[in-house]
Amino acid sequence: MKQVSHVTIRKRIVTVFLLAIAVFFIILIRLMYVQFVEGPALTESAETSWSRDIKFEAKRGKILDRNGEVLVDNISAPTVMLVPRQVEDKEEVSIQLASVLDVETKLLEGYLAQDTNIVRFAEGRKLSEDQAIAIQQLGLPGVYLAEDSKRYYPNDHMLAHVLGFSGIDNQGLVGLELYHDEQLSGTPGRLSFYSDAKGKRLPHLSDTYEAPLDGNDLHLTIDLAVQTIIERELDIAEATYQPDGAWALAVDPNTGAVLGMASRPSFDPDQYQDVDPSVYNRNFPIWSTYEPGSTFKIITLAAALEEKLVDLEEDEYYDSGKIEVGGAKLHCWKHGGHGQQTYLEVVQNSCNPGFVTLGQALGTERLFSYIDAFGFGQKTNIDLSGESSGILFDPERVGPIELATTSFGQGVSVTPIQQVMAVSAAVNGGYLYQPYIVDRWVDSKNNQIIEQVSPELKHQVISEETSMEVKMALESVVAKGTGRGAYVDGYRVGGKTGTAQKVGSNGRYLENNHIVSFIGFAPADDPQIVVYLAIDNPKNTVQFGGVVAAPIVGDIIEDSLSALGVERRDSGLEKDYQWPDQPLVEVPDLIGLTENDLVQYLTQLAIETVGKGEHVIEQAPAPGTKVPMGETIRLLFGEEES
Repeated sequence: MKQVSHVTIRKRIVTVFLLAIAVFFIILIRLMYVQFVEGPALTESAETSWSRDIKFEAKRGKILDRNGEVLVDNISAPTVMLVPRQVEDKEEVSIQLASVLDVETKLLEGYLAQDTNIVRFAEGRKLSEDQAIAIQQLGLPGVYLAEDSKRYYPNDHMLAHVLGFSGIDNQGLVGLELYHDEQLSGTPGRLSFYSDAKGKRLPHLSDTYEAPLDGNDLHLTIDLAVQTIIERELDIAEATYQPDGAWALAVDPNTGAVLGMASRPSFDPDQYQDVDPSVYNRNFPIWSTYEPGSTFKIITLAAALEEKLVDLEEDEYYDSGKIEVGGAKLHCWKHGGHGQQTYLEVVQNSCNPGFVTLGQALGTERLFSYIDAFGFGQKTNIDLSGESSGILFDPERVGPIELATTSFGQGVSVTPIQQVMAVSAAVNGGYLYQPYIVDRWVDSKNNQIIEQVSPELKHQVISEETSMEVKMALESVVAKGTGRGAYVDGYRVGGKTGTAQKVGSNGRYLENNHIVSFIGFAPADDPQIVVYLAIDNPKNTVQFGGVVAAPIVGDIIEDSLSALGVERRDSGLEKDYQWPDQPLVEVPDLIGLTENDLVQYLTQLAIETVGKGEHVIEQAPAPGTKVPMGETIRLLFGEEES
């Protein structure tokens, strides 16, 4: 029998020992790797298999006007969720829950029969406060309430096309709600609890809660006071004229900030499901394209003045009522024409043939270079979705007739926002700004400004001297020309009427179907606001911009300037009154007069008296105020202080 030496045995023992140590260290290293390297991931995976999450929606950021007035807010609207595996008596829970939610018991039994961890169902979304309290008081096992909210639009349809709306999951669907959805949305939170494989809650593990991070607040350039005035006037216009549509836009010409914007027909964002998508998908001031008509003449005027082709007061033009261009006769709106006029009167009278001569003097290349420089034919890039770019003639294909019609706003297609920004440039010293509606983003937690938007100047189109001439000419349009309806006593208003024919599906102009418009600005010597308003096919009236649109813009400008704190002044052109216009009467100082002294004032003013005494001690309106003839003056009689 072979003998094994002690040395061999010792070597074998050492080898086995070393192998055992190696295996030990391999196991130790593996355990350390699993513990410290893979441990967090494995723990997370285990917790994921044990945990059940109840989602807590973040509140969307508020939307406010430039002064901090709330335009869009949130209200509490909790959501109920079911964990079927934690419900033992499904029939009883269904009965009690159904009575609160006002749904069929069988519907809830179906939800509780699902083999899933958490059931979210439409009937349990966005509950009222009373429903949430009732469910909480029931204390049903497996029934959870998650904090949730829904959008609240406190001003109903006001600014609806701009604001848009959000869906049941608080996701932006239309308007600013969609355009800035990411910043408004925030980050959801969650409540996690632990359960076994059967869904039973594990009693010895605590729940974890991650609070939601609310969205940022959005402050707009919109002024709620101006917006309210615009909405009011559009409501009145809609009731008065039953138009196919109407829209208005107000801008600060010195920055491009939008102060107000509205369209008709409108809708209530809270009830958007009841409205045809064609209503809420069309924000007319940026979406609608059409021939502008005479409001476009401002561009031709500015170009001709900048090129020094005309002296408004010295140069004259005889209007016979038509002008022949390229074998075609282009007519003035006034049958028989305006006769001999200065070019300032051409502007005041909105004389088409006179503007044709200005367009011919400019020529295609120069006129279209100014049209391009004023921003037409391209999007303004306002921070809203749905903007159109309009349509212009290709300058290479413009003949004598196309040049002539373009000069007075026919044959081209533009948007309201393009017109407002172009006119703003024409009257603010010649500077074309990019329009914008977002003023700043603010942290909803600490009210710290995250981002402040600044005005963006694109370029200067005309000189400040030319801009002064344009303002003077357009002020005379309101005082003495077709825009007299926009005249406001105490505020110097400039502007231009527009009456545009509409093209039918057959490519022909429609009969007695126009878009009538007016674009105005004030004060004329230092513009603080530019307002554009258009009424599509007003009924039961003469379809002229000066008749329908100008008075509405005058009202918007008057009330808006007052709301913006712009004081009235007496300087400016006096209105040239024409029948049936009635001139304004200056209210005299009646303080201290007796009742017998008032007789001489009754021919122009109506007088209403209150109080006892021999002398007038107070009056309204104040002395010096200009009012329409026949206006009632209220007087308070009493005893004069000695």
